[in-house]
Amino acid sequence: MADVEQTASVPDGSSNGSDAVNGTAARFVSSAEGTALAYGSLLLMALLPIFFGALRSVGCSKSKSPSDMPETITSRDAARFPIIASCTLFGLYLFFKIFSQEYINLLLSMYFFVLGILALSHTMSPFMYRVFPANLPNKQYQLLFTQGSGDSKEEIVNYEFDTKDLICLCVSSVVGVWYVLKKHWVANNLFGLAFALNGVELLHLNNVSTGCILLGGLFVYDVFWVFGTNVMVTVAKSFEAPIKLVFPQDLLEKGLDASNFAMLGLGDIVIPGIFIALLLRFDVSLKKNTRTYFYTSFLAYIFGLGLTIFVMHTFKHAQPALLYLVPACVGFPVLVALLKGELTEMFRYEESSPEEASSKEEITESDKDK
Repeated sequence: MADVEQTASVPDGSSNGSDAVNGTAARFVSSAEGTALAYGSLLLMALLPIFFGALRSVGCSKSKSPSDMPETITSRDAARFPIIASCTLFGLYLFFKIFSQEYINLLLSMYFFVLGILALSHTMSPFMYRVFPANLPNKQYQLLFTQGSGDSKEEIVNYEFDTKDLICLCVSSVVGVWYVLKKHWVANNLFGLAFALNGVELLHLNNVSTGCILLGGLFVYDVFWVFGTNVMVTVAKSFEAPIKLVFPQDLLEKGLDASNFAMLGLGDIVIPGIFIALLLRFDVSLKKNTRTYFYTSFLAYIFGLGLTIFVMHTFKHAQPALLYLVPACVGFPVLVALLKGELTEMFRYEESSPEEASSKEEITESDKDK
């Protein structure tokens, strides 16, 4: 949802809202190589969580583990989301205008410190299971919080984990401390990528119609708040949290201490990403051993984001990426389905929420017992 932007501010948002969107003209003129590297890196970083998040969403939809259970978005949720997002965005804008930016960002830093550690740990866990030495003991642990006693005892937290999960948590905590203390753009991106991948993996649209409602509503939301007001750009610059991916355009000149950043909001990754992941699960449901709609939408995303960057660089103005991503990510797969005669089948595809799926399994088992 946040725009694709070219800015001279550091990723912790220390610049104020009056800075020009393309403030590089007055401070630093990026080289063509530096600009190309920044845009190419943003594009690559956007593709990674979509691709791997979509693949993991297929296994996640079949998982019965509470920690891997997806959150299903219905058509009602999709219709309300742009309104809720607008209220949240404008509320943050007012907060930054009325209250001290320093104290607000301190609270946000601690909040995202905890969330970032959990998200990065969950992202790393599949890789840790592959590289963890087989000869090392992998002990099991359980974190249990209850309320009350006897028959009235109620579980509040019941989390099971093992040694591998603890290692992931420790590594993620190191990144978290680095982010809180330094606000370094690399730490910001590690948390941002983790948030994006977890979003694509764990947020599931229940059908294509819901995806069209969500993307259509956020299309209007993005265009209004970027072109109609300065709210989106102001919040993006003031918000000290890993809600955007950044990459320095002066990396070649200043190395890791670079400060002239191009940025991409996580909403521009997660929102199209959950639609692309839905199309991958639709491909799997067809049982044709092809991934036509996934690859079509994935290539459409590359085209849409590339077009966004091109327009932003040409006109030197922040762009609402969903203005280009939504028509591409929805239009190309629908066109392919129309040509293949599978449009009706695509829009009839339905995913059940975990609760509905489990209740259906219980009903089926009870019918078998009878």
